[in-house]
Amino acid sequence: MATITFDTLKFVERLIAGGVPEAQAEALATAFSEAMDSQLATKSDINRLERELIVLKWMVGLVLGGILTLILKAFFPV
Repeated sequence: MATITFDTLKFVERLIAGGVPEAQAEALATAFSEAMDSQLATKSDINRLERELIVLKWMVGLVLGGILTLILKAFFPV
C-alpha cells in the first residue's frame, strides 16, 4: 500500500497565513489528514482490476453466446 506523508502543521500555518481562522485551519488539516489515511490504489491494484475485467468480458461473452445458441435452437430445431 502506498503511503503519503502529510505535514499538518505546515498545512495549518499556510492556511492561517492565507487568512483562515486558526480553529477552521486545524479542522481542515484534521479532515484532510483523515482523508489521506484511506487506502490508495497502486499500479498492481490497477493491473489486477484490468485482468479481472478481461476475464469478466470473456465470461459475459460466453454467457451471451450460450443464450444466443439456445434461442437459435428454439427457433431452428435440427
